[in-house]
Amino acid sequence: MTQSTATALPRLSREGTGVTTPPARIVHLGLGSFQRAHQAWYTARASDADQWGIVAFTGRSRDLVDRLTPQDGLYTLVERGAAGDRFEIVPSIVRVEAGDAVTAFVEAVADPDVAILTLTITEAGYRLAADRTPDFDDPAVASDLTLLRTVIGGGVASGSGDLAGRADDARPATALGRILLALDARRRAEAGPIALVSCDNLPDNGGILERALADLAERVSPELAGWLEHSVSVVSTSVDRITPAIDSEAESAVVAHETGWLDAAPVVTEPFSDWVLSGDFPAGRPDWESAGARFVDDLEPWENRKLWMLNGAHTLLAAFGQVRGHAVVSTAIEDPVCREVVEALWDDDARQLPAFDLAEYRAALLERFRNPRIEHRLSQIALDSTTKMRLRIVPVALAELAAGRSAGGCAAAITAWMIGVGAGVVPKPEGIRSHGADRIGAETTTGLLNALEPALTADVGFVARVTTALARLETSLA
Repeated sequence: MTQSTATALPRLSREGTGVTTPPARIVHLGLGSFQRAHQAWYTARASDADQWGIVAFTGRSRDLVDRLTPQDGLYTLVERGAAGDRFEIVPSIVRVEAGDAVTAFVEAVADPDVAILTLTITEAGYRLAADRTPDFDDPAVASDLTLLRTVIGGGVASGSGDLAGRADDARPATALGRILLALDARRRAEAGPIALVSCDNLPDNGGILERALADLAERVSPELAGWLEHSVSVVSTSVDRITPAIDSEAESAVVAHETGWLDAAPVVTEPFSDWVLSGDFPAGRPDWESAGARFVDDLEPWENRKLWMLNGAHTLLAAFGQVRGHAVVSTAIEDPVCREVVEALWDDDARQLPAFDLAEYRAALLERFRNPRIEHRLSQIALDSTTKMRLRIVPVALAELAAGRSAGGCAAAITAWMIGVGAGVVPKPEGIRSHGADRIGAETTTGLLNALEPALTADVGFVARVTTALARLETSLA
């Protein structure tokens, strides 16, 4: 398609597509590709989608504001399967604002028609200390605390009519600060209860959010803290859909060629999607079940299934796959040696997930991993690998050992990570020296196990299994 041909195509818009605009009843903070491939997509596919529009706020950048506003919030979702692409217009986002538009955010959350605030602000966006409470040693958090005490605790402004003035005067630097300011505006406006839904890829994401907001509110205003307890429901979720970074210009050209419309903000994602939620929605919610979402009383098993199996396999592949010469997940999983370690880990995982029949889920994971058209780079997954190992593989190893079993799959996975550390393809734990091409000795093995979990080092049988796996896997590299 030539440039002149492309510019002659119509720009994606509601008028041009005949798509109606649903009323704004959801506010989202942290607009990006994942939210548009996941929560916005589920909302658009709900049976009552015509009743649930989303006002979306970005992080800090205005990029998506500038690209989506001329399109009335519409964008194309490209489901990239191994055999081809499927194109779908997603109409659930009705307005896009910059993340630093504090006045607009406060007014949106305080609107009595709004029932839900959803979040994808990433783990870093919560600015938490090691104990998962707000990090008051962080200058931005400390500054927001002082600001909010003045604006909220000090009683500045007393009614909904002062919302704009208060937001103009108070511009919190952190996401939690902006959320608390907006919730206080909702309280003062007597706009009713609201549900907060974290869609961040964190275990117990709702609990983390609830505790962080409660801690901050208690330091700002006892009255606000009491209102949060009775009027704000925090929902936990498990989210899953691989949504890689893309070259927007190149993907826009693909969309134009295949659909006949211009889209400056397409999203590319895999065909698979999963969303599990646990919590209450006191002011209502979309019929997300009709779009495939699940609502459960106990989210932890679902979180563990994803964390241990999908994320755990990714973590070991990021280390061992790179040492074996692979750059992406799709080629690493086809390597018989890598695949054997993954399957052994999944066998251990399955014994710790008795509530599930995992045959279908394992098959789906393999299909997703093998998709060569979703480029999931091992070097990106390898970031912060020590923390990921502690969360994704160590708990299963400890549980298997406590049950009197060998934890052999976990031993192989930990060994695969050790080899990656030794080769320098994944970050080493503090105090551990990378060995380049050298083999890992007994001293380094002990040091790496200690870095993950000292209790593993104390189990003589487990150490022996790691040593055996190390010799076998290192031989495969010869």
